[in-house]
Amino acid sequence: MSEDTAAASPPASAEELRSAILERYDSLSKRLQQIARYVLDEPNELALETLAVISERCGVQPSAIVRFAKTFGYPGASQMQRLFRDGLLSGHAGLGYSERVRHFNEAVAMTPQGGADVLAEFVEGNTLALQNLGQTVSAADMAKAVSLIDKAETVYVAGFRRSFPVASYLAYSLQQANKRTLFIDGVAGLTKQQVQTIGPKDLLIAVSYHPYAEETVMAAEMATQRGAKILSISDSLVSPIAKPAELVLHVRESEVRTFRSLAASICLAQALVIGFAFEAGKEERKAQKAG
Repeated sequence: MSEDTAAASPPASAEELRSAILERYDSLSKRLQQIARYVLDEPNELALETLAVISERCGVQPSAIVRFAKTFGYPGASQMQRLFRDGLLSGHAGLGYSERVRHFNEAVAMTPQGGADVLAEFVEGNTLALQNLGQTVSAADMAKAVSLIDKAETVYVAGFRRSFPVASYLAYSLQQANKRTLFIDGVAGLTKQQVQTIGPKDLLIAVSYHPYAEETVMAAEMATQRGAKILSISDSLVSPIAKPAELVLHVRESEVRTFRSLAASICLAQALVIGFAFEAGKEERKAQKAG
């Protein structure tokens, strides 16, 4: 189905639309992909803002938003927005994450820049990111992620550049929790050699944020070719490491005075390791009782 071919019938819920976008993302034009990323990342804003505001934040003309909606079978943009508006009315969501960050950054721009002020800014920015993490990653996502780790024969962990601290922490902590783990650090340019031993019984945890590291993308491609499962931690559901993944854990970090944090990512990494350790402990106790 090409990008200009409307769906036979439009998705009936926001979740169905998200699934349809992920399925058709690669066939969309770059312009429509911009809109797709916004729809996936900012559902609350899509529900509440006007077409003019949405088009400005997407960096496209309002007519492109309408064309995007029609591509997925809706008569116009308002019908697509209604899906997300209904979700807001039945849930507990307020301002979208980006909107809250905009308000925060506007306040930051008007404050002094002493050491204490900078600390307070980072604390508040990271608090917003952590709150968003709790809303974005569901209990079902966490349960599935822990299960993937638990069932893997060996866990491979890859993350480069800004993602390197998260990946190294994950690998170290999983090893401390007695999980067989291999950290793909790419030392001496040996990324390929480190990944080539991965197999169908293994799991690759790939961590990458925009701009996505080529080494991590390559590791995900190699893991897919060898039949391994992939758990992705990324800032977009349509990032290069998201498509081949069994599960994507969506993390959006705070940015204060152009510096991006890793607080939410480290928090998620800790939760994954402790969740695995708890699950492994339950299995061990069951085995002891059975014995």
